[in-house]
Amino acid sequence: MSTAEAGLLQQKLADKVLTKDVLPKKLKSICGVDASYKGGIVRCAAVIFDYNQKKVVESVTSSLIDAVPYIPGFFMLKESRPIFHTLKKLEKKFDILLVDGNGQLHPRQCGLACYVGLMLDKPVIGVAKKLLCGSVQSDSKVKYDGKVVGFQLNQGKKKIFVSIGNKISLKTAVKIVKHLTLEQNWYPEPLRLADLNSKSVK
Repeated sequence: MSTAEAGLLQQKLADKVLTKDVLPKKLKSICGVDASYKGGIVRCAAVIFDYNQKKVVESVTSSLIDAVPYIPGFFMLKESRPIFHTLKKLEKKFDILLVDGNGQLHPRQCGLACYVGLMLDKPVIGVAKKLLCGSVQSDSKVKYDGKVVGFQLNQGKKKIFVSIGNKISLKTAVKIVKHLTLEQNWYPEPLRLADLNSKSVK
């Protein structure tokens, strides 16, 4: 897929993103997925985390040849393949997926989290370490092109940016990320563990 084709696809998919909560009444498990790159190999890990007991329920990893170059604004082209490949290895189900990347906080309002959420037809939250676009308002909401597309969370000296991937409201997404961020860390635990696991895959 060319970047021109991907850009048109992002614009088309952006209108299909659901920004309201389509969630079970009681959340049980959250999955975090992340990938790392080294020596032409992409290593991806997924961790299912118990929402209430805050402990790992299942963890899987996978490795693939890194065949797609990184192009700013088109992260979905690079990382969606290893994400889907890894999630298929999970035996247990999860209520919400956390993705290390943006959702609506994107120039075309369709980042990696939106693409993954729409393809899986599941609730997805995007969590990014850097501000891709837009400006942070006094109430910590991030606006781009006149629309609220994300929220900045100040985690001690660190900042993270939460945005809607699919089937969830921004308010709920922020609440969940806060709940899953343990006191001694600044990043939501399922994603922190997925990041660590992806770097330890051999």
